[in-house]
Amino acid sequence: MNKTSVTFKVNGKKVTLNIKPKERLLDTLRNQLKLTGTKEGCGIGECGACTVILNGKAVHSCLILTGQLEGSEVLTVEGLEINGKLDPLQQAFIDYNAVQCGFCTPGMLMSAKALLMHNPHPTREKIKTALEGNLCRCTGYQQIIEAIESVTNKL
Repeated sequence: MNKTSVTFKVNGKKVTLNIKPKERLLDTLRNQLKLTGTKEGCGIGECGACTVILNGKAVHSCLILTGQLEGSEVLTVEGLEINGKLDPLQQAFIDYNAVQCGFCTPGMLMSAKALLMHNPHPTREKIKTALEGNLCRCTGYQQIIEAIESVTNKL
């Protein structure tokens, strides 16, 4: 199978990769870049475990072909932490016990981060809408919503 080259930014760093024509962003992140925070849940864009921020918008990386990313910017959960300091959202998830098994947490964080990038003071309804593409089987969402709200109160 022929490979093609693609150049884009991941967590602020420019990367050039040789990829298979039908390679998904999820697989590129996990296998080539070793960024394993992004999880595969369903593989069909229903669960949100693979959510990353692509050019400022939350997307399911299992539905994006890496070859489409030329010149794009991707932010993964690993890119939230800066110089050893957790992003306020990450800390809020810990403080509000919004992390249970942890499988959905990276996707939830990325959906919330994308929301806050565009709307630093969303209503509870806007938070719920932003999380609609993310499934959690452990928390019942209440702690997650409270964690996000706590960050909006500090912005």
